[in-house]
Amino acid sequence: MSETRDAARERARELRAEHRKRDRRRRAIVLLSIVGAVVVAGLVVTVVLLTSAPRAARGPQNMLSDGIKIGVGFTAVETPGLGIGETPVASEANAADVVDIQIYYDYLCPNCGLFQERNGAQLREWIENEAATVEYHPIAVFTSKSQGTEYSLRAANAVACVAEHSANSFFAFHEALFADQPEENTPGLTDAELVDLAADSGATTSRVAECIETQRFRRWVKDATTRALTGPIAGTEVAAIQSTPTIIVNGKEFQYTTAFDPNEFAQFVARAAGQSFTENSTPTPTPTPTDTPAP
Repeated sequence: MSETRDAARERARELRAEHRKRDRRRRAIVLLSIVGAVVVAGLVVTVVLLTSAPRAARGPQNMLSDGIKIGVGFTAVETPGLGIGETPVASEANAADVVDIQIYYDYLCPNCGLFQERNGAQLREWIENEAATVEYHPIAVFTSKSQGTEYSLRAANAVACVAEHSANSFFAFHEALFADQPEENTPGLTDAELVDLAADSGATTSRVAECIETQRFRRWVKDATTRALTGPIAGTEVAAIQSTPTIIVNGKEFQYTTAFDPNEFAQFVARAAGQSFTENSTPTPTPTPTDTPAP
């Protein structure tokens, strides 16, 4: 009887030992599964972050300042492109008798189109007479106002493509884009139409077409827009761009108060330039239109 009880106790101990071993194995398996799941989840998150994070992109050639400077003969001042992670560099100062004009604009912005319509002729004449240079800074703040086609962004990318591959066609392309400016809240021009308009402006190289169609400078446009809106604006007294158009003359912002009156703008330029901006530099005043800027 005693031997039977001892055998039963021994068997019970063995069973308890086996149960403990099985419990330890189960806990180990569960722990490893949890660790494995955490590792896999971490890898997935990392991959998602890496693939979804916007890639940094260099800027287009001839736009080291995030703008392109047009001078004598409507030619572009050549510069390298802005490197990845670099800050825009202000363009070299003009000679004392040449006014420096910078314009921040969006190709879908109604007020930008109105400013170009009413002041484009005298800007052209000042450049032609070597009285001023004009530096154009395209940004995309109306991207959501084109029925989902992102026209502002695509148009800014298109001019960046022309700046890189056919810089001396930039001025003509810029004027053509505003001459054919779509209305706000419409789809705007297609990429194919942008390519054709660039070619009509002299930018006929296949590199321009490919750059426009692939939106080569899409990331740069977004980054340049952010830099403009957050500032500072290098080489000027302007802290940041708050609206389009923003016009800066010799480092000072033009605070327009009327319907982009060309006479008012010419007077501001003359005051900013001082005596260096002579009567010979100033084109014949254009009669002031009576309508008001678009809201």
